[in-house]
Amino acid sequence: MTELNHLTAAEAARQIAAGKLKSEDLVRACLDRVSAREGAVQAWAYIDPKAVLAQARELDRRGVRGPLAGVPVAVKDVIDTADMPTECNSPIYLGYRPKADAACVALVRRAGGIIMGKTVTTEFASRMPGPTRHPHNPAHTPGGSSSGSAAAVADFMVPLAFGTQTGGSTIRPGAYCGIVAYKPSFGTINCAGLKHLAESLDTIGVMGRSVEDCALLTLAVSLRPIPDFSKGLSSAPRIGFCRTSRWSSADPATQALLERTATTLAARGAKVVAVALPDEFDRLYDEQRLIMNYEAARALAWEYATQPELLSAYLRKTVERYRDVPYQQYADAISLARACRSRFSDIMADFDVLLTPSAPGEAPPGLEETGNSIFNRNWTLIGAPCVTVPAGTGPAGLPLAVQVVGDYANDYRVLECAEWVRQSISK
Repeated sequence: MTELNHLTAAEAARQIAAGKLKSEDLVRACLDRVSAREGAVQAWAYIDPKAVLAQARELDRRGVRGPLAGVPVAVKDVIDTADMPTECNSPIYLGYRPKADAACVALVRRAGGIIMGKTVTTEFASRMPGPTRHPHNPAHTPGGSSSGSAAAVADFMVPLAFGTQTGGSTIRPGAYCGIVAYKPSFGTINCAGLKHLAESLDTIGVMGRSVEDCALLTLAVSLRPIPDFSKGLSSAPRIGFCRTSRWSSADPATQALLERTATTLAARGAKVVAVALPDEFDRLYDEQRLIMNYEAARALAWEYATQPELLSAYLRKTVERYRDVPYQQYADAISLARACRSRFSDIMADFDVLLTPSAPGEAPPGLEETGNSIFNRNWTLIGAPCVTVPAGTGPAGLPLAVQVVGDYANDYRVLECAEWVRQSISK
């Protein structure tokens, strides 16, 4: 029998709705796992077991309603919660209690979900790591900036979690930790109540143990339609194998994995064609960083003006360097992103999805950095929906993954195809 904390969110919701499982029992199993493993993983910035159990008991008493049906959800600690601190992994916000839930948190509650607690983020969802360790090897990073969310889901502490992505902060830690992570099309999940780092890039993403889990949480907070995963695809998809212009940044194990996956998918019936993006798309990698840092220098204007000594040296230098970047340089980068987004839609007319790396390789050793976002930030900049799917392990025994990318607002098809890819490579 599957341990309760190992249930997928979708299966748990079905069992609770059918009266076969109590929310309190599911939550208690998750809390037991937190108690056993948090000392090693350090995924949580805040968790109150008594309050979480009280939420579950109340939902059981009233009779759970809604798509999340008593399922616990973790929230990255840059997203506001009215009944918990939101500290952004910064001493500036130590003990800070918002007066209101972020939109996505309020909508989780409305959908019958339980807010389990706040997960560790890097400082303001930027580069400086928190204390979280990789759940499969504590000497390695879990990725970032959604470090705690990825580690908590991967370690069976919670079935669902919110992350955010400005560069690669949902897809990369999901890939490193061996779970499914989904960065929807830009703007799919309302960002009210998020502490922004870069407003034109920040996207709330979701993490779970299946594609269906990620789709379910997104449905609950956006009402976007999701596929019926029990039916599968009526025909194999058209897949563009996109190594990208930064293919050399992928390690040999990842390159071999992508090549094998493309061959496997073709053998399963997919029409797989190599696709190279136009030359100007290579500029997206650098322009994403310019846009992100230009906007971050303004998003953190109050923190820098009032308490600069409490910012990390990295963020202080970022503000100081990018606050004086000429506006035209920023505007030119935005114009390139818009042009590439439009051209990408034309390219995707011939494909359902692209197959591309999720990360350069396994989670790297050490806790001083959270890994390289080279295979994420281009897609983030054009607002494309992305799903990372676990695909085995690398030389160090840590997870590897593949990424499925689609055209803006074509999330339904991306989720369908991501599940088809997952099933095809797991056979």
